[in-house]
Amino acid sequence: MIWCRSQELSPRFYWPTPIGTKVAVAGYAYIFGEVLMDQSIPLYGVKSRIHTGFLAYMQSFSLLGRTTNFLVELPYSWGITKGIVIDTPAERRLSGFNDIGITIAMNLLGAPSMSPAEFQLFRDNPRLIIGTSIKVILPTGQYMTDKLINVGGNRWAFKPEVAAMVPLPWKLLLEVETGAWFFTQDKDFLLGAKKQEPIVSAELHLVKRIRPGLWASLESNFFWGGQQRIGENQLLDRQRNSKIGATFAIPFPPRHGLKFGYSVNIITSYGTDFHQILMTYTLLLNRLKK
Repeated sequence: MIWCRSQELSPRFYWPTPIGTKVAVAGYAYIFGEVLMDQSIPLYGVKSRIHTGFLAYMQSFSLLGRTTNFLVELPYSWGITKGIVIDTPAERRLSGFNDIGITIAMNLLGAPSMSPAEFQLFRDNPRLIIGTSIKVILPTGQYMTDKLINVGGNRWAFKPEVAAMVPLPWKLLLEVETGAWFFTQDKDFLLGAKKQEPIVSAELHLVKRIRPGLWASLESNFFWGGQQRIGENQLLDRQRNSKIGATFAIPFPPRHGLKFGYSVNIITSYGTDFHQILMTYTLLLNRLKK
């Protein structure tokens, strides 16, 4: 679901964890509105209801003495999309695994590798963090060459990113992230080989830390680009979109946590105009030695 990944809002993604932290995540997202898996599809008057369940695993380790996280995600989506194709009503019910996502994130400044005791000191007195990451989407999802609408993207996608976390008074954190998605070619697309220009994104989060594990955030993003070519046809589909959202996290010590999120598009020059509701459950898999 590249369209969704290009617009993702992920507060506290670069917040460090002690070395050896292992976390399992299960989540559910419901997206409704003018949603398409692929914006190159000639479908108009779109109305969709898409459900996505996902599993993820995250582990922290030390790389060159810096806090580093490895994350792998496996989503599964099901739902319905309705619209008009060349004056003819069309409908597609879909169900299948999405493309697998793998991310490696490393803090370059402000967050060296830490034991649980050192992390506690950092949490009590956070400092400026500069981080970077690379996210890779593998073409593993369900893809049918005779269908316009698919769950998988049938292409590789890469997103390098840099970010900064700035501590503010009253236990506030300001997070700024910028990156870009790059795509390989989908040679099997039903209407002809498809190429897409990069999508550049910027993300802003204001996080209020209430107590360990309990926090809330307001966020916004802006992304542009992504114009596509199908066969010999250059599409007029360059995006210039923005969305806002809010997230609330609740811990259940010692190992459990819940997170709730909501986001909505506020600027849509081209592309999807939708609402998203997100819920996740996290489980700390190991007890860390102090």
